[in-house]
Amino acid sequence: MLALYELLKYTIPSLVVLATAYYLLKMFLDKETEKAQMQMRLDVQKISMPIRMQAYERLVLLLERIEPAGLLVRTNLPGMNASQLQSALVQSIRSEFEHNLSQQLYVSTKAWEMVRSAREETIKRINTAAMKLTTEATSTDLASLILINDIDAEQSAVKGALDLLKSEARNNFF
Repeated sequence: MLALYELLKYTIPSLVVLATAYYLLKMFLDKETEKAQMQMRLDVQKISMPIRMQAYERLVLLLERIEPAGLLVRTNLPGMNASQLQSALVQSIRSEFEHNLSQQLYVSTKAWEMVRSAREETIKRINTAAMKLTTEATSTDLASLILINDIDAEQSAVKGALDLLKSEARNNFF
């Protein structure tokens, strides 16, 4: 019995010291792992933040470029008829959009859907205006009708998408 008492007298304090050391070491390693993960997140953020901001900038530029007023100025060439202008406008919008497809990776799903919706609505407005004209109509007739319809519209999808992108950019980066 005395031998068991002597054995416990040395074993119990050793186990307490071992448990304390294990607990302290585990806490230290957990903190170090947390610090490493935080540093990795910060490093990733340093790299991705400028790319995400650039995506917002490019999508704003896309929306500005498919706005009918500016698009007509860039696309309408002398001697075009209405159907040629319609085709050129739609092709320009599609080309701009395809050039910026990869930006959807860096913006919210809602923002990307708004951009897509703005593209589709703009094409629809152009096609609707073109359908109202005769086959002999000039590009000026189509341009005038598109601009009148754009002025008459309360809020275009392009404007709504621009507002959403600006709001998201402000919330995410400032």
